Amino acid sequence: MNVEQILKLLNQKTKKNINPHSLITGVTDDSREVEEGYVFVAVRGYQVDGHDFIEEAIDKGASVVVTEEEVEHDGAVCLQTENSRKALGQIATAFYGHPSDDKIVIGVTGTNGKTTTSHMIKHLCEKNGYSCGMFGTIDYMVNDKVVPGIQTTPSAPLLQKLLFESKDDVVVMEVSSHGLAQYRLEGVAFDYAVFTNLYKDHLDYHDSMESYFEAKSKLFHMLKPGGTSVINTDDPWGEKLAKLVEERDTSVCKVGHHLENELILKDIDTDDFTACIHYGEENRKVTSPLKGTHNVYNTLEAFAVGLQLGFSFSDMEKAMTSLPGIRGRFELIELEGGPTVVIDYAHTADSIEHVLDTARQQGAASLTHVFGFRGDRDISKRGEMIGASAIRADHYILTLDDLNTATFDEMVSTLEDLQKEFGDSSGRIIPDRTLAIEEAIVNSEAGDWVIITGKGHESYQQDYHYPVSSDKEMVEDMKRKLKSVEKDMMA
Repeated sequence: MNVEQILKLLNQKTKKNINPHSLITGVTDDSREVEEGYVFVAVRGYQVDGHDFIEEAIDKGASVVVTEEEVEHDGAVCLQTENSRKALGQIATAFYGHPSDDKIVIGVTGTNGKTTTSHMIKHLCEKNGYSCGMFGTIDYMVNDKVVPGIQTTPSAPLLQKLLFESKDDVVVMEVSSHGLAQYRLEGVAFDYAVFTNLYKDHLDYHDSMESYFEAKSKLFHMLKPGGTSVINTDDPWGEKLAKLVEERDTSVCKVGHHLENELILKDIDTDDFTACIHYGEENRKVTSPLKGTHNVYNTLEAFAVGLQLGFSFSDMEKAMTSLPGIRGRFELIELEGGPTVVIDYAHTADSIEHVLDTARQQGAASLTHVFGFRGDRDISKRGEMIGASAIRADHYILTLDDLNTATFDEMVSTLEDLQKEFGDSSGRIIPDRTLAIEEAIVNSEAGDWVIITGKGHESYQQDYHYPVSSDKEMVEDMKRKLKSVEKDMMA
């Protein structure tokens, strides 16, 4: 049910024509945000039920309440719908005037590579003369200004509000499976939809890989007429998705080794991560600005979007040479006289494999991997993550990530059980994350690499031994300490 339908019902209920601008002043599912004239949509959350806050919303001035239950109240018009989450997106879209219609909107989904690919696309657009906004895991960018964000895909009202406020020519959006399943993107119309890959993740929420895939594939039903899908068909789920898209007779640009692809990957040089590709009638070389075979795929998909936008290969090749580093995505920190440190967001077995393999390809003499697991999150992938690290790293240290609602003791016990079941003698447990990082760096030498995964750009949620707020801050602190020790030795 959308705003137009709500207004129609309001007119029927009040027996008079209502000016929507004087009646509806905002849309929200959070009773704390309600002001006079708001539509309050009662959404059943996973910890809180919005139906419990209807009275509060009306007391604060809500003129319309949309619920999944039959509710009557003298203070507001109450309307019932089958799916409040979906209705929230539709109402917010109509309230803000369908803001995705008047700009180029690019959605990027997949398990790994969303952030990197989105940043690459944004960079290519800007270097080709477009102003470009972005909503993603690291931050939201609107009109060249950073807007704080708390989740990869914003809530439906916030997303529509930001799209409405954006004066950007292009908006690039990381699209999460949760955002799709929860209708946060309801009403957004995309010009391009990009699929990177699908690996085991979020199965605590989606139950199965098929369910996870179905959530991701919803994006490819949200294209504008004439919109195009860009899909990595070297991923088996991407190959399946491409077939489904082609069955609907919609435009698709496939990337990968298959000869029927639009952008054919022929070979990857792992010395400099350059891809030999065939596109149209030409053979080209595309070099990833970021290390790793996985980043070659991210680069190729960004190029594929650029080609659909009419960018030339030469312009994109030149643009990629100036791509700035992406926070928490294979972020390199060189310690003078000590190891090379990499901070990465990798939090699946597959992404850990990519990061560790890349370090090996760069000549790491010895690899130490520091990582952990988030409390109350997908437990099905934990054993595979330890297995991937044990096979590829010389040493690994299990430590804490975000506890969420788990306790310190519970997570330590979990680490001990996981190490016993899936680990080997190359691994050990240091619960304090800052001490784990310190241990890894102190016991590594020049030519060695220390890989720290899981948090990436994120700040710590709990306090540790050293008063730092992130993995990067801890590494920078170690860098200063090592430099100070070296100066004292030389004095």
